[in-house]
Amino acid sequence: MTSSLLAVDTAVPAGPGPQAVLLDMDGTLVDTEGFWWDAECEVFEALGHQLAEEHREVVVGGPMTRSAGYLIEVTGADITLDELRLLLNATFLRRLEAGVPLMPGARRLLTELAAHRVPTALVSASHRTVIDRILGSLGPEYFAVTVAGDELPRTKPHPDPYLTAATRLGADPARCVAVEDTVTGVASAEAAGCRVVAVPSVAPIPAAAGRTLVRTLEEVDLALLRAVAAAPAPGGTPARTVRP
Repeated sequence: MTSSLLAVDTAVPAGPGPQAVLLDMDGTLVDTEGFWWDAECEVFEALGHQLAEEHREVVVGGPMTRSAGYLIEVTGADITLDELRLLLNATFLRRLEAGVPLMPGARRLLTELAAHRVPTALVSASHRTVIDRILGSLGPEYFAVTVAGDELPRTKPHPDPYLTAATRLGADPARCVAVEDTVTGVASAEAAGCRVVAVPSVAPIPAAAGRTLVRTLEEVDLALLRAVAAAPAPGGTPARTVRP
């Protein structure tokens, strides 16, 4: 699958509610943030270095180049950035061979969005090879557009991935709702002008004006997404925390 394909039966809704729902992948739809950390620990252990737990919160949700560069810097490992990226991707893909667990509520949410013909995009900082492997578990039919981290000059936390997804769907970013699990991903979606539902995974996400916080994806349904899309634009409005 390429990121530029748009499902032929997908049209941006003209009525109330989100024009599109833009979903992060790792840690949001699939329970793979632990897979990435385990892969990073495995690779660096083979290089003679032990990763500390505090490094995990720095690299979670970040693009491969930033995360790999940071880990090289803090460990002093004798490896180039390109070599490390290849090793990490290969190790991660090997760990996926046993299957990819979906986050609780992911299948139900994707099914609900499809049933109501809400255009949906997968927006990830992971590389295309990783996305295509995981799509086999998620179901490629649920996504009109997929955007990978290695397909754009700038990925998260820059707005480019979400702007690209909205553009390819023919949607206004301000009328899109993004679902994210990391501070990096939230920053990307908000910079693009999207409304955001934050579902923290590894690290907490602070409250902010116009940002909707939930504890689990099981709390996210079409009714909530419609309410988020219909809420007044941020600008002095209090942060929304739903279903505490």
